[in-house]
Amino acid sequence: VWLEPNDDPRKKLKFGWRLVELPGGHLAGIDTAVPNRVVGEALAAGAIPELAAWENVRPEVRYAEKSRVDFLLSGVDRPDVYVEVKNVHLRREGDLAEFPDCVTARGARHLDDLAAMVGEGHRAVMLYLVQRTDCARFDLARDLDPVYGEAFDRARKAGVEAICYGTEITLSGVVIGVPIPLLV
Repeated sequence: VWLEPNDDPRKKLKFGWRLVELPGGHLAGIDTAVPNRVVGEALAAGAIPELAAWENVRPEVRYAEKSRVDFLLSGVDRPDVYVEVKNVHLRREGDLAEFPDCVTARGARHLDDLAAMVGEGHRAVMLYLVQRTDCARFDLARDLDPVYGEAFDRARKAGVEAICYGTEITLSGVVIGVPIPLLV
């Protein structure tokens, strides 16, 4: 277990849990704030080819009825892109990363909200970020949350894109890695 000192007086704990060392020397990121930071940096650097052509990247933008999208991309003469990021750290067998790791009504609502944006003529992308160095494939954990799986299917049918990226994790930090194939 890797901890980081925390001097923020607003925080209850003096340390933050950041990483877990796994068998074989692999690492898994625990901090749920990391995926949005990593994706934000990657978007700014043009490191995600599917999302590299937009000039403006705005984080945490309110949309739909009760949601905030993780990133809203905009540019000249192109539709806005609504990007939702999901932190993936579940692995149950082999090199397969899975999401979600528990029931997530909020996650299903995000998929429905993204589908609504596609219906309004925008582009919408669900980006799964795997915070483990021992996974090379991605799938939904439909057995853990069948409702999320159904929402995913509806969103895909409506035109929501789904992409998955790994991360490069070291004791010095976490950065975007290579694309990971989706089995869904």
